Amino acid sequence: MFQRGWWVILFSGALAAAEGPTGNVIFLHPDGTSIGSWMATRLREAGPAGRLNWDELPNVAVYDGRLRDSLAASSHGGATTHAWGVRAPRENFGFIGPGARSLSGFAGPLMKEAQAAGKAVGLVQTGAHFEPGSAVHLVSAPKRSDEAAIMAALVESGAAVLLGGGEALFLPEGAAGRHGPGKRQDGRNLVAEAQHAGYTVLYTRDELAAVAEVKPGAKFLGLFAAGHTFNDRTEEELRAAGLPHYQPQAPTYAEMTAFALRVLAQAPRGFFLVAEEEGTDNFAGNNNAPGTLEAHARADAGIGVARAFLATHPDTLVLTASDSNAGGMTIVGPQADKLDPAQPLPARTSNGAPLDGREGTGTPPFMAKPDENGRALPFGISWGTGDDSAGGVVVRADGLNAGRVRGSMDNVDVYRVMYLTLFGRELARP
Repeated sequence: MFQRGWWVILFSGALAAAEGPTGNVIFLHPDGTSIGSWMATRLREAGPAGRLNWDELPNVAVYDGRLRDSLAASSHGGATTHAWGVRAPRENFGFIGPGARSLSGFAGPLMKEAQAAGKAVGLVQTGAHFEPGSAVHLVSAPKRSDEAAIMAALVESGAAVLLGGGEALFLPEGAAGRHGPGKRQDGRNLVAEAQHAGYTVLYTRDELAAVAEVKPGAKFLGLFAAGHTFNDRTEEELRAAGLPHYQPQAPTYAEMTAFALRVLAQAPRGFFLVAEEEGTDNFAGNNNAPGTLEAHARADAGIGVARAFLATHPDTLVLTASDSNAGGMTIVGPQADKLDPAQPLPARTSNGAPLDGREGTGTPPFMAKPDENGRALPFGISWGTGDDSAGGVVVRADGLNAGRVRGSMDNVDVYRVMYLTLFGRELARP
């Protein structure tokens, strides 16, 4: 898969240096995550002295996610910037402007360019397929709310792997689906269209696990829930409705990522996978601390899958980044000797910020796994906002070209290191 050359190309003012080695790209996008949210996950899952898979990615950079018209990224504007290598307006969904080109000069996002070059491409999404962190890599839409049109464009994209939720918008209104009735207003049956295009359609975790053989060139569409594969509501609402954070019939982020890699690894010219854990963003937006931490643990398991793949496929870049800090999560660590861990935390901190314990507001604190001295210490989760905020986001990487992840990185640099890995050419910063 390695190629070398000695020429220089000029793409719309973006200088491409001499061609170097090429390989696969796995871009893991646990949306809305930050240093604070990963630290809280480490405390609960591994303890203060422990390490997550996220921690084991050796190359780290501080991330600048500003957009053309906003200092704090939206999910769709931030993802569009990753996909195109051009700083997008906040409200754009996979679209920069009429006649626009990506940083490389290609008339479309990086994933479309990779696909045009004969590389296999795939998307994993724990939300519905229309979620922007994955969808903008293949689809442009006038508005984020054009969900039905986004779903249709994904089916028409020809991607080798499309795994996620959102079955309701694949079926005509009222048509019976595996997870509920269809909601499309245009009468199209995208499931039938996908099958006609050669996709094997999977609906449950068990069906995904039962795929014994993946033939070269096979294509898979996963529809694992009517909407999202999680229930993104507050702790109190979920408790009242008797609902879990994640729907049990759906495969996990790690399981979907492992299956996608199993399919894409057969591609003779390499591949580009974007895999988004959306629950990290949506639960944080609802200030649901237990749900957010569960989503992070699932995201970390997906990072573990990518690390295992890298161990046997060194011509691969494993890259992970969010685009914003959802909810502005911070950790409040009261002194253990002055706190009864069985008693509820106050509903708010001293400056009025909402404070969550392990079952929501006004509940006992989370307990970290034991530290190096064997002591388990308490902590609470404080929220700064219900929106996406700037700051606290980092990029981490391992594998081919991971050394380019260092210091401070712009969101357009995420595109640049992925392009370098896929095509072996270095693009100048815009």
